[in-house]
Amino acid sequence: MTATAVRVDPAPAARTGRRRRSLGWVAVVPLLAFVAVAFGLPAIAMLDGAFTAKDPATGATSYTLDNLTTSLKGAYLTALLGSVKLSAVSAALGTLVGLPLAQAVVTSRFRALREAVLTASGVLANFGGVPLAFAFVATLGNAGVLTRHFGLTSKGWDLYSFWGLVVVYLYFLIPLMVLTVTPALDGLRVQWREAARNNGATAVQYWRFVALPVLLPTLLGGFVLLFGSAFAAYATAAAMVGSSIPLVTLQIADAISGNVLVGQENVALALSLDMVLVAGLVMAVYLPLQRRSARWLA
Repeated sequence: MTATAVRVDPAPAARTGRRRRSLGWVAVVPLLAFVAVAFGLPAIAMLDGAFTAKDPATGATSYTLDNLTTSLKGAYLTALLGSVKLSAVSAALGTLVGLPLAQAVVTSRFRALREAVLTASGVLANFGGVPLAFAFVATLGNAGVLTRHFGLTSKGWDLYSFWGLVVVYLYFLIPLMVLTVTPALDGLRVQWREAARNNGATAVQYWRFVALPVLLPTLLGGFVLLFGSAFAAYATAAAMVGSSIPLVTLQIADAISGNVLVGQENVALALSLDMVLVAGLVMAVYLPLQRRSARWLA
């Protein structure tokens, strides 16, 4: 008897694979349509308005760079730099405070404490706007409960100042940093600490030469993430300080509403474009750091 070879045609399997891939693209179409409507159209309108100027006499419109030039001069530039300074200081303090807090949570023997802290961090990281401003005004404002009880006004405390706004921002930035750095701390291997201890390294030396170099991409990425979150915040600062502290988000609101000058809507769009460029730089730094951190801690 001779064996008969059976030949299987691979064409049906290949066609099935291609059909599945095509159906996968169909499933993504609603998401792409939503992104195009929710983000694409506003982006196009912002770009068009930022480079458009209207002649008040004739009503004719033309493309120009005057709006961008205006957004980088005078009070607008001061507000942009003020937002960058506030965001950088808040992000730096949030990183410095969030790291040891996250380490204390990770090394805790009580699982319930860890879950409670992470759950609370997830809630507090998204707590902002007018409710957060009201909570701080009621507790640390000029007539707040803690301000009157401890006599903070006589000691120089002012909630409606730069540092007062930093304290308010830390309320949601520190929990955000805890959520960001906790997975990286979980990724530190016990063998690294044991190897350092067996070679005579102290705890400080372990953190200086082993843990911190590994965590550095995550820490820098967390700082950038906190910076972007503080840079885009608007409602909390608007409800607390109004226009007493120059911030770019408040300047955009004033330009759109015409509180200072009438007909500055396109300058507001140019300021928005400036913010988008800053946010783009932030994301350009954050994404490579996040990938590098994931590679180290995988």
